[in-house]
Order: sequence, then C-alpha cells, then structure tokens
Amino acid sequence: MPALAPEEALVVTRLHSAAGLRPPGRGLMSRRPFRAPHHSLSRAALVGGGSPPRPGEISLAHHGILFLDEFAEYPRHLLDALREPLDTGSVWISRVSAVAVFPAQALVVAAMNPCRCGWLGHPKRGCRCTPADLERHHARVSGPVLDRLDLQIEVPALTSDELLRATPGESSAVVHARVSVARARQRERGALNAMLSNAALRKHCALDPAGTRLIADAVDRGGMSARAVHRALRVARTIADLAGEESVTALRLAEALQYRAYEARRVVAG
Repeated sequence: MPALAPEEALVVTRLHSAAGLRPPGRGLMSRRPFRAPHHSLSRAALVGGGSPPRPGEISLAHHGILFLDEFAEYPRHLLDALREPLDTGSVWISRVSAVAVFPAQALVVAAMNPCRCGWLGHPKRGCRCTPADLERHHARVSGPVLDRLDLQIEVPALTSDELLRATPGESSAVVHARVSVARARQRERGALNAMLSNAALRKHCALDPAGTRLIADAVDRGGMSARAVHRALRVARTIADLAGEESVTALRLAEALQYRAYEARRVVAG
C-alpha cells in the first residue's frame, strides 16, 4: 500500500493519540497502520467505547489493515458489531452526554480454518468433525458478515511438489507501483472504489449485455444479495483499474463474482 497522504496521516495520528497510543511530540505517523488483535478482545476494544469514548481496533486500522486471524473463534456478537463499520466506514458511539464518531475505513483481512479440527478437504488427512461440528463452525460467521467480505478465497493444502518447486511471484515493489497507479485513477473519479456513491458506481461500472446477464444469473440462481452485487461491481472496477482498463468487461465481472464462490457454496449447503 502507498504511504499515507498528509491529510490521511493527520487523521490516523489523531486516532492513535485519542487511544493513548501516540506520545505527545512524536509528529505525524507516516506508515499505514496494521492491527492484529486477539480474538479474546472485548466489543469496546474492537469497535470502540468506554467513557469517555475511545476508538477501537477497527478505527485504529483506519487507512490501513485490520487482520483478524482465527476469524471463527471471535464471538459472533463481536463479528456482527463490524457490520455497520464495514458498510459505512465509521463507528458511532452514543452516550448520554454526547455522540462520538470515529472513522473506520480499514481494509479488513480475515483468516479461518475450514473446520474445527482444520483438516476438512485435506487430500491425506481426514476431517474428524461431525456434521454438527461443521454446522456450528460455519455458523460462527453470520451470513450478513460474510456478505460484507468482498474476496473469499479458499486455500487448499499444498503437495510436496508444489511446496518445494514454488516459483517466486511478483515483487512487492512491482505490485506497489501497480496499486499506486490504480488508486490514483480512482481518486481522479472522486473516491476510492470502496467509497463510491451508488450513482458514481453506476457511471463507472456500466455493464455490457454479457455483464448484465452474469449479474442476473448470480441474483436469480445464486441468491446474491443487492449488497453483494454492489460489492462485486466495486471489485470488478478495481480489477479493471489494476489492469489499466477504462471499462468493466464481463471478464472482469466474472473474476469478481468467482471471489464470492465460498459464500455461494455455503448458501447451497445450508
């Protein structure tokens, strides 16, 4: 990710200062925050709270990354508390005397095992979970929370050949340059794709007939929600931006939709 812009650095520094994490006199933060809280944290620690109100992890990761490892181990009420920040990019904390609003435009990255024992789908080691265990494990992450996660990738176990003969991918410097160019294109439109208004989304993600058919099929046959459709369009727009393309083609939309394959399979299984 690119370095913080001056206006972003000011907001991030103020948030960390409000949480007591930034000693006076240290100047503005220059690196984007990375937060990785343990799943045993409280609701106030995750989304903010207290008296006086203080920002939580989702706000401390503003303009950066919030990494939630062992996602299914977080209590369900904590994950559900993320629904509003993931939708609006902010957290509202109401008290008798005042209302505090903290920005929360963080890139949320979550990771979880496929089941409680961790071996579901492994080609060599069999899963020891019962059907009831699997149902309880997947129920820890509610449908509305999953609906708000744009990229849902299942990572299969590697074979010894894949592990030992893996070829290096692109360097971080190459990816950084491509991401910086894509973000600059988005800012020229007025906002990053994640924060585009619905009107701007329709303008910059106009679909051709093939793309329209893909969306119709995802809604009618796959049960995709309106929120998921809008999120898939934003992802497709971002994929096109990274490729330097002006329009969103059916190919880019198909790629965005396949990133929600886990959600679709879970709906069918349920």
